[in-house]
This record gives sequence, C-alpha cells and structure tokens, in this order.
Amino acid sequence: MQGSQARSTRLASRGLGEQVLAAAREVILGKDQELRLSLACLLARGHLLIEDVPGVGKTTLAHLLARLLGLEYARIQFTSDLLPADVIGVSIYDRVAEGFRFHPGPVFSQVVLADEINRATPKAQSALLEAMEERQVTVEGETRPLPEPFFVIATQNPLFQIGTFPLPESQLDRFLMRIRLGYPAAEQEKALLAGEDRRRMVARQAPALLPAQLLGLQDEVVEIHAAAAIIDYVHAILQLSRASERFLHGLSPRAGLGLLRAAKAWALLAGRDFVIPEDVQAVLPAVVGHRLVAAESGGRLDESTVTRLILDQVAVP
Repeated sequence: MQGSQARSTRLASRGLGEQVLAAAREVILGKDQELRLSLACLLARGHLLIEDVPGVGKTTLAHLLARLLGLEYARIQFTSDLLPADVIGVSIYDRVAEGFRFHPGPVFSQVVLADEINRATPKAQSALLEAMEERQVTVEGETRPLPEPFFVIATQNPLFQIGTFPLPESQLDRFLMRIRLGYPAAEQEKALLAGEDRRRMVARQAPALLPAQLLGLQDEVVEIHAAAAIIDYVHAILQLSRASERFLHGLSPRAGLGLLRAAKAWALLAGRDFVIPEDVQAVLPAVVGHRLVAAESGGRLDESTVTRLILDQVAVP
C-alpha cells in the first residue's frame, strides 16, 4: 500500500514538472534540455546563470519561468553605474514618523532577474552575495529575510564583449547551474520568425504551478534517495577535479552538495524517488562548468570539455 502511494506521488510530481515544461516549450523552441535543466535548478533551490550572446532568448526564458511558476517577479538591469542600494533598497527619512523608513529594493521578490549581471561593477555584483547564499540581506545592521521561494536568474554576456566585468569565483559559486541557449536549429528558427512575438506569448501564459505546489516539489527533492554508491560516485568526481593537473583548482564541498541536489531534482522530474548515475551525468556539465578553470589558459571550461575530462575517468557505479 505504501509503495503504490509513493509511486502515485512520484507520478504526480512528474506530471507537475511536465506541465511546466510543456508550457515552456510553446515559447522557447527546440531547447528541451536547457528548459529541463532550468527547472531542475529551481526545484533544487539553486540559482541559474544563463550565458550567451545577446538576442537568443535569455531574458525571455527568465521571465517565462517566473510566469509559469506563479511567482512575484522583478527585473534589475545591471549597468556600470548600478549601486548596491539600487538592488537591496535604501532607508529614506520619513518626516511624518520622524525617522528613517526602509524601502525594499527589487531583490525582495521571489524571482529576481539580474539582467546582464556582468555589465555591473564588482561592487554592485556583490550586493547579491548574501542574498543568494543566505536568502537574507543586511542593511544598516538589520537582517531582513527574503521571500520564499527565492530564485536569482542572471543573464551574462560573453566576456569578449565590450563593457563586461568578469564575475569573481565567489559570485560564480553562488549559481548552482550555468547554461547556454545557443542559436536555434533551422526549423525552430523559421517557426520563430513566422510565429507570434515571444513577449506577447509570455504575457499570456497562465501559471502552471501554484507557489505551494512548487514548495512541495522542492521538499520532495530533499527526500529523493541517494544510495552509498551514488555518494561515492559524486565524491570520486570531486576528488578527480582536485587531483587533475588540467584544473587550476578542484571542486569545493559546496559544489559537491549542489551536484547531488541537482541530480535529485533531475530524478524527481523523471518520476523516480532515487538517483541513478545518469542523473549525475545529466546535470554535471551545468553544475561544474563555471566552477572549473583550465590550468594552462586560466579560462573557464566549456561543458563538453568538462564532461570529457571528468566522466571518462570516473568509473560508473
């Protein structure tokens, strides 16, 4: 009886996830893997970094996810003159109350789009560090909690473009996943050119999930079982990254925890209550690609390189 009930719960969870993905596919064409990774990232209570050239749908994807999840949404356009107070908020003197009153910034939303985050200076970028890690902000000595759930979806332009400031390692590590959308395939691009404006389609989308359902799915991710062999597999990946001469430095324990959490979310979307090695392999490039630096060039590694260097050398349990 308990087994059939658990199976019914898993199927219901998978059904909710498929509802979100089906609605997202109507707007973002031909990017099923990227959409599934994005949803897994949010179900794992992570933050998402979307890196690509302008005009491929990064901002549209972020706005779409907020609409489909039925959450309060705020967009921050990061520019070189952005100040931390523009993100967090500021205290303004209230003449009636004869005291300062705090006016919350856009970070006090459930979904925050940090658009073109690497066009702001490191000082402005750092305004998100505490919020992303501890889900709170400290202003003038007072700690203020952020709403639940709380997601940061940031878009980033390639570093070779004019006016960009590279994200420091501490900022990159706050993002559970980094994905790239890339150019659409020929058929999808023709359908995009002939179809309706994507912004209108996003505005017309109804929420596919209630906030309570989303929180329930996030709680289910925590309960997904990871056997001892899976723990050993994840640990072997961490150890290889630290021992390999190809990387400037290895993956941190926080990266390992994020990898396992993302694999659990991937398993949930597949309708399982346990993690298999393929779940870890599916999310590995997005989770570790932005955390590893090549020892020779000092540059970030692309996802295919990470997959080849790590998965080919770690035995599958």
